[in-house]
Order: sequence, then structure tokens, then C-alpha cells
Amino acid sequence: MTSALFAPITLRGTEFRNRLWVPAMCQYSVEKRDGVPTTWHLVHLGSFARGGAGAIITEATAVVPEGRISPNDLGIWNDEQRDAYRPIVDFVHAEGSKIGVQLAHAGRKASTARTWDPQVGTLSEAEHGWPVVGPSPIAFDGLDTPRELTAAEVEGVVQAFVDAAVRSQQAGFDFVELHAAHGYLMHQFLSPLSNERTDQYGGSLENRARIVIDAVKGIRAATGEGFPIVVRFSATDWVDGGWDEASTAQVAAWAQDAGADLFDISSGGIAAKAEIPVGLGYQVPLAATVKRDGDVETGAVGLIIGAQQAEEIVATGESDVVFVGREFLRDPHFALRAAFELGVDLPYYPQQYHRAPFHS
Repeated sequence: MTSALFAPITLRGTEFRNRLWVPAMCQYSVEKRDGVPTTWHLVHLGSFARGGAGAIITEATAVVPEGRISPNDLGIWNDEQRDAYRPIVDFVHAEGSKIGVQLAHAGRKASTARTWDPQVGTLSEAEHGWPVVGPSPIAFDGLDTPRELTAAEVEGVVQAFVDAAVRSQQAGFDFVELHAAHGYLMHQFLSPLSNERTDQYGGSLENRARIVIDAVKGIRAATGEGFPIVVRFSATDWVDGGWDEASTAQVAAWAQDAGADLFDISSGGIAAKAEIPVGLGYQVPLAATVKRDGDVETGAVGLIIGAQQAEEIVATGESDVVFVGREFLRDPHFALRAAFELGVDLPYYPQQYHRAPFHS
């Protein structure tokens, strides 16, 4: 059959073989705490390429050491890290997929333990932690109050994103994704719940969005016209008076004008006690709204777990791609299985697995 999900999509001359993509998912697996990817990351990311994904995005990858969510996060603030990604990128490409790196700074939500570790709150220096920063001295529930960044420091953060994007391009990545969601630093600037600044980075929507738009402009200038840029937004804080869908659509349109190409639409993360109506495909309407009102291309994410569900999202035009996380963790060959369930004959089934085809 003809499938919208398995039709290719092209961004700035880069063709992705299908629209079933793997989002960034934190692994907290850098045991040396140096930000350098390991064989875990090679196998973890490589398995999705072997399993038929159209694109894969690395976990939140810090642009500076103090931008890590945990001490065990990946980084791309130096050339040693850049060079260690190359075997991963080469393997993914050999399997026919594309791969991007999610560039991130956790801001006030940095310096925390891995999700399975017993520590809670912001880690102390003795626990391999560090002081945290943010747009304003407003703490996330249960974490330390951040030191407010100066305007010059904000400019430095923007430059760190640009430098990290250049290293990503040098490592062979096909695109980058700016993490402006889930309550991390860029989202902290966007949301009025965490940004009470009165300078050029606070107050109006244009000012609160400046860090994102400046980063997009800087990356576009530094990487050239042929390198795709994706931006991940939380479309709503799920809190009255917080960041919302209308603001997301407007900033996405501005970011597109600045050089961004696709918007990965999630939600939440800025407020610990937000009431989020979690359910199958619960964030898909957010992606559809941003796509329509911002006149941009979007990716939908959030409890998309079935082939037919994913197909309908793309076929009906609610979003241009779908990001599937948990189902790819359960089954790294989810894309191959989805193609079988949809009756699509893919040309990239691994020859090494020819004795184990999907079948009724």
C-alpha cells in the first residue's frame, strides 16, 4: 500500500527515508562524567537505524559542562567529544538512516542525579554537582535557586550553541535540534513563569524568545544553508499564565524566518505540579495547532505507540513526522514492524535478518 508515514521527507536537500523518527531520550550512561559517548550509545542509537527509523536524535547533549542535566550526560563542548561521535554517525549512515544531535542546556534543572539514583534535589559538589544558572533567580520545585545569568553570559550561551552545532556538523551529523522544551534553559527564558527579567531577554514575547532566535540565526550563519535545524518546543506549560500554544506558534514562525526547518512539539516541564492530561497521542493536537497557526512543519510526539496511529497522524496532516520514543525502546525494530503492519514493502530490511522476517 501507499503510506504517508513511509514517504520520504526532505529538509534543505537532506532526504529522510521515512517520517518515523526517534526522539532524544536521556541515557545517563557516561560513567566517566566527561561527556564523551561510549559503546552504549553506539549500540543504543545504532539499533534504531538498523531497525528502520527515518531519523534518530541523540539524547540531550550539553553545549557546556554546567548545562548537563546530570554528570552522566553527553556533551559536545570539546573536540574529543566531537571525534567520539564519528563511529556512531558512520554506523547510522551505513544503515541508511539520518542522525541529529539535540543541543541542550538544562539551566536551573541541571546538576541532578540520574532518574534511577537515590539522590534528590540539586547535587552538591561532593556529589559531582555544580551551581546552577537561569534567566531569573526562581527555583524549580525541589531544586536550588539558580543564579541569574548576565546579558553577556546569555550571549555566551548562544555562542556555545553555535559552536556545538559546528562541532556536530564536523562530526557528520545530518542536523541539529535545539532543546527549547521540558523546562530547560531555553524554555526557562520563553516561559513567563521562570523569566522575570527586565532587560532584552525578558518581558515581551520577542525578548523572551531572543535566546532561541539568536541561536538559530547563529547556527544558520555558521553551518551554511544546507544544514537542517530542528527546534523542540513545549507548546504549553499546562499552567494558567504560562507558556502557551499561541506563543509557540508565533516563535516557531520567527524561528523559521531565522533559518529553522522543523519543530518538534512536546509540552510541560516548567512546573512540577502542572496537571497534564496524559493519554494516547495527547500532544498531537499541539503539533497540529503549531503547524497550522505558525505555518511551519512539525513533528508530533507523546504516547504514539502503534503503526496505524502514526500513519493517521501524518496522513491527515496533523504533523509532518512522528517521534516515537517508548515503543522504539521496547522494540528497536519498530519501524520495520510498522511497515509490515501497514503493508509497506521496505527496501532496507537488514539482509543479516532475512531468516526472521515479520509475518502473520
